[in-house]
Amino acid sequence: MQVVSSFLMALSSSFAPGLQASASSGLRTLARFGFAAKGIVYLLLGILAVLAATGSRGGRTADKQQVLQTIQNMPLGRWLLGLVALGLAGYVVWRLTQAFRDTENKGHDAKGLAQRASFAFSGLIYAGLAYYAGKAAFENTAAGAGSGGNTRQSVVATLLEQPYGQWLVGAAALGVIGAGLYQIYRAYSGSFAKHVNSSQLPASQQRLVHRMGQVGYTARGVVWGILGYFLLQAARHANPNEAQDTEAAFDWLGAMGPGVLLVVALGFVCYGLYMLVRAKYPILHGV
Repeated sequence: MQVVSSFLMALSSSFAPGLQASASSGLRTLARFGFAAKGIVYLLLGILAVLAATGSRGGRTADKQQVLQTIQNMPLGRWLLGLVALGLAGYVVWRLTQAFRDTENKGHDAKGLAQRASFAFSGLIYAGLAYYAGKAAFENTAAGAGSGGNTRQSVVATLLEQPYGQWLVGAAALGVIGAGLYQIYRAYSGSFAKHVNSSQLPASQQRLVHRMGQVGYTARGVVWGILGYFLLQAARHANPNEAQDTEAAFDWLGAMGPGVLLVVALGFVCYGLYMLVRAKYPILHGV
């Protein structure tokens, strides 16, 4: 955990001058800081799950809000959590920029608008996480304890109360499962690699980074698929309590055996490391 603390502090120092540059440079800085903060969250999710799978002290399955609590409990945790909140806010800004300025040139047809909407949706999800982190850092209170699960289940309960509510939740579940399958497709098609300027890395490191990305995106796809399954069960049984989070997905994997949990947890570690590489060597369009 000390490595994470050092990285966050160094990241803050190295990116600070960029905040005073032009608007375009500032947006690039926010995006890079956002990738780094997202990487830290996934890295800690993976590390905690690895420790849980191996029976090591301090290990536990967790969701993103609980990871924020872990950061808060580190030395200088309140300030580190503030940096993570700032980074996550930067990621939100970048995602919304991708959606509304169409920096990826997705266009205005149905497919392009759907992809741009997915950018905005991703930004909104991380906006909630950034809010929890910022509020906890500012008020020095527990970081989003229990908030994520309650919010998720409240949304599902509201949808279930609507006409054809079970169908709506079922459609959302299929969307999450589809997103998980798309993560796996990205892993093995190699399409994820276009966002990292690997030309700045030695050939041996390029291969390593690519493999980390493949493993990371695959693990992320597996967990999203499980989350979609939980949501599908909530739709089938009209029970919002069955809409569970990442912690429950890890527990579900752990029930299959510690080896299964360990493999997926290591995948999350790889994804977190890949996002840190992306923060260092990004390819950003439109800025």
